[in-house]
Amino acid sequence: MDMPRPGAEHEKLKLFVGRWTGQETIHPSPMDPAGGAAKARVDNRLALDGFAVVQDYEQEKNGKVTFRGHAVFSYDAARKQYVMDWWDSFGMARSEYRGVFQGEVISLLTDTPMGKARATFDFPRGDRYTFRMEISMDGTLWVPFMEGQYTRASC
Repeated sequence: MDMPRPGAEHEKLKLFVGRWTGQETIHPSPMDPAGGAAKARVDNRLALDGFAVVQDYEQEKNGKVTFRGHAVFSYDAARKQYVMDWWDSFGMARSEYRGVFQGEVISLLTDTPMGKARATFDFPRGDRYTFRMEISMDGTLWVPFMEGQYTRASC
C-alpha cells in the first residue's frame, strides 16, 4: 500500500513555515489590563511528512518572556477546513480554531468560555505576514485583542 501524500490544501500550510520575529500591539483586556507593545518569536516547522505545521510561540514584554503558545495547524479534508489546535501558558484547555484560506489570508474561529475568538493570518509576501486576534461575545461585534507584523528570519 502506498502512503498518502499531502495535497494542494497542505501546500498552503507551507506559508507558515520558518522562524519569524515580530512586533506586536496588545490591546488592554482583562488578561493584560495595561496592554502595550511586545516582541514575538515564532518557530513553525513542517511535521508528519507535510500533513501538519507545528508552532512554538514566545511573547516578550519589557525584556521578559510573558506568554508562550503551542499550535498544530492541519487540514480536515472531511469538513474542508483548516484547523489550528492551540495551547498556551494561560493554562486553559486546548482551543480548536477552524476556518478557510481565501487567497493568502486564513481566518480561523473558535468558541471559548469567555466568548468567541478570531485569528487571521495574512501572507501578502513570502517573507512577511500580519496577524490579528479579535474577540467577540456574540460573533457580530468584534474588538481587537492583539495585532502583529512578522518577518521571516530563516526557513
